[in-house]
Amino acid sequence: MKITIVLLLAAATIWWWSSRLRGAYDREVAARLATSGPSSANELLTEKDLQHLPAAVQRYIRLSGAVGQPRLRNLHARFRGRIRSSPDAPWMPFEGEQYNFFDTPARLFYLDAKRAGVPVQVFHRYVGATATMRVRLLSLVPMVNAAGPEMDRSETVTMLNDMCWIAAGALISEQITWEEVDATQVHATFTNAGHTVRATLHFNAEGELVDFISDDRAAASPDGKTFTAQRWSTPLRDYRAFGAYRMSARGEGRWHPVEGAYTYIEIELLEIAYNRAS
Repeated sequence: MKITIVLLLAAATIWWWSSRLRGAYDREVAARLATSGPSSANELLTEKDLQHLPAAVQRYIRLSGAVGQPRLRNLHARFRGRIRSSPDAPWMPFEGEQYNFFDTPARLFYLDAKRAGVPVQVFHRYVGATATMRVRLLSLVPMVNAAGPEMDRSETVTMLNDMCWIAAGALISEQITWEEVDATQVHATFTNAGHTVRATLHFNAEGELVDFISDDRAAASPDGKTFTAQRWSTPLRDYRAFGAYRMSARGEGRWHPVEGAYTYIEIELLEIAYNRAS
């Protein structure tokens, strides 16, 4: 009986701590959705909206299916994959979800992973000029509580990356300026809340985005207390339809330290919805 009570108390404690981190994500999402309703039928993305963009970006947006659809205010995506903290670290499988908001840029990212079978929760929050990353082991033990200027700048890059990967219709934003390199490469400069970051986009012969490369995202140490500037890239592949839209279903995140590049995350997009009201 005593063992049963102890186990029940332990399970209840784990659930409570887990719900705190998940609850923080859910509350933030609800607050953002309250000010980001669905676009009206009169706010469609048109060819006219694309005219200021480089030809490769125009083509990519057309291929995505965004032209003729409502302008993007938000998105909700679900995904799965695996992640590791270094080239020698074991892979951790995960499932997660995220919300992005575009009227006032924000990104909320939550995932449940497992490390040697032990649950790990991660919550990235990018709102306004600041970003944080919290990681808990077994829902109880704080592993990472990252914040600061490097984190803010890095998550600004991630926000731009999301726009390029799963929100092509948002690339008409006046917060992005473009420089055409050639028929398959463009430079993008994104400014938000005092942060300015840059990336190079690579397209294949079919017009699909196949890589995103930036030198403005820093790699966090395992405890999240220090950051190291290094190249970051996100190769994309396996384009398919998601409802009325078409985008890459699989991608990777790669760091490029001097010792050699390595993949630290592999991700599969499962489903995506735009302009959620709740």
